[in-house]
Parts: sequence; C-alpha cells; structure tokens
Amino acid sequence: QVQLVESGGGLVQAGGSLRLSCAASGRTLNSYVMGWFRQAPGKEREFVALINRGGSSTLYADSVKGRFTISRDNAKNTVYLQMTSLKPDDTAVYYCAAGQSFDASARAFYSWGQGTQVTVSS
Repeated sequence: QVQLVESGGGLVQAGGSLRLSCAASGRTLNSYVMGWFRQAPGKEREFVALINRGGSSTLYADSVKGRFTISRDNAKNTVYLQMTSLKPDDTAVYYCAAGQSFDASARAFYSWGQGTQVTVSS
C-alpha cells in the first residue's frame, strides 16, 4: 500500500499563500486518484480537492474553488495543493489521501497521510 507524507504547512497571514506537498512511497502515485481533505478543531473532516490519475480532471469544494489548485507530478510521486487568498476559516490540519474512485467522500480513500497544520491569522 502507498505511504503518504504531507509537508508545507505553517502559519500565514490572511490573504497569503502556501503550497502543500504530499510525497508518496511504496507504490507509484499514478495508480491512485488523489485527494486533499482538512479537519478544523471540533469539526468533521471535509473534502477540499480531488485529482484523477492523469491530472486531467479536478474537483474542488465550493469553499476553496478559485483559490486552491490541486496538481500532481507522477514522475516525482508527489501531489500538490497550491493555496492562495487564504482565510482564517482555512485553518485546519490538511491531509492527502489515495483511492481508486473519483469520489469526494472520505470513505472512497484508504491511504492517508499524517496531516500538516495550516494556520491562517487574521
């Protein structure tokens, strides 16, 4: 099974940008649909973005559409989440996940990273 490690989180002011990375090992990333999810304190994990195996199709939560961009470099076994115009409501632990279906529900994914904290100050 694929192992996933996120990086790139941190503290940023509102309006700023961050790029998260998710590095895969154990299996080649092009075998998987990849997603990003997030979980804020006291809230359920929620879908953020999704990308198909070849990178030609993406899907975004309404709350991040136009601000976040998911991409992948299968040659580097890495998935990215470029986040711009960040808001305090984007504060959460961000997780990448691997699955087989182009499906925004968390139950469609079976390999998860440990998460990276993103904190947006006002």
